[in-house]
Amino acid sequence: MPSGGTHVVAHLPGRRARLPLAVAALLAAASAGALVRPAQAAQTPPAPHDRTLQRDLDRLVGASGGPPGAVAVLTRGDRTEVYRAGVADVRTGQPPRPTDHMRIASIAKAFSGAVALRLVDQGRLTLETTLGSRLPELPVAWHRVTLRQLLHHTSGLPDFTASPDFRAILAEDPHHVFDSRRLLEFAAGEPLAFRPGTRYQYSNSDNIAVALLAEAATGRRYEDLLKRLVYRPLGLEHTSLPHGHRLPRPALHGYAVDPPAPPEDVTELFDTSGVWASGAVVSTPKDLGRFIRGYAGGSLFSAHTRKEQLRFLPGAASEPAGPGVNSAGLALFRYATRCGVLYGHTGNTAGYTQLAAATPDGRKSLTFSITTQTSKSLKPALLNHLRKVQEDFACALLRH
Repeated sequence: MPSGGTHVVAHLPGRRARLPLAVAALLAAASAGALVRPAQAAQTPPAPHDRTLQRDLDRLVGASGGPPGAVAVLTRGDRTEVYRAGVADVRTGQPPRPTDHMRIASIAKAFSGAVALRLVDQGRLTLETTLGSRLPELPVAWHRVTLRQLLHHTSGLPDFTASPDFRAILAEDPHHVFDSRRLLEFAAGEPLAFRPGTRYQYSNSDNIAVALLAEAATGRRYEDLLKRLVYRPLGLEHTSLPHGHRLPRPALHGYAVDPPAPPEDVTELFDTSGVWASGAVVSTPKDLGRFIRGYAGGSLFSAHTRKEQLRFLPGAASEPAGPGVNSAGLALFRYATRCGVLYGHTGNTAGYTQLAAATPDGRKSLTFSITTQTSKSLKPALLNHLRKVQEDFACALLRH
């Protein structure tokens, strides 16, 4: 479910509530039964290109409360290095693979950014298009919010995932099917968090509004716009925006980890209609690398639009924060590491924490996926460990 923000634990009859959900609510899953411990199931990976990086990844998986599995893919032109540790599925012991499907969480926001900026290039939208001009049915107080502010997370829109009504529905039925195009109704009664354009605040509502603007401007469904404007131009064959709770196979399973209890599989705990354009995209490490090279490298839109995208707000971090010092552009973040700069996006949701980043020229990319959720308020020590390892991988990418 959504990434970032407050964590709430809700109790369901007959279920053990111990798994926080970033922003909205992470509801407890039924016991997964007897599971194979990752250390028992782990298989020896192929000989790594860099033993230090492999050791970093092994230690991350072996950390207390760490993920059952991790996979990092470094691509430099036509050369790709795959590092993996632990398992993709604790039941089978299958190792993680770059062709495994996974939930990319808030990296889906970069996909909505790609759609919106391509429509800006086509003249269907401008960065100053307001919600009121295209979506007059939304609250009057929201009408002056612009596309630029939505993509920059400076809109002030209240986050629909914080709504008590939204959380109550999930508590009652985690597989509840939402009308994705009406998700903003959960926040419609709340005032703006601040005057638009004056502050940065990460909000899942922003990218729902972006998708609705794209639909209003084109008369096409957002899912179709993703295919036409993003998947096909970049050759993404295993990326989709599904509704429902099923994950395509083969899959990199996501887990809640709370030692000494065994990991619990939360891969299909929630129906993704409740996050839609803000976090429901499914992809593979291989496809995600292809996407971020094109998107962060600027190949999808004009130099003028890219210049606007790269107007960064210093200190504004993605959720969770990526490696190095973070700054926010339009549906893109700048990660200033000790070895240089990458552009990308992160995400976290039940069972997953994700990073996709690329060099500004789009020639090199890093995707880094772990199979448990962490954020600044959920397992902060694990997040600090993760960011350090991500920066080591970023340096390896940038130095060669």
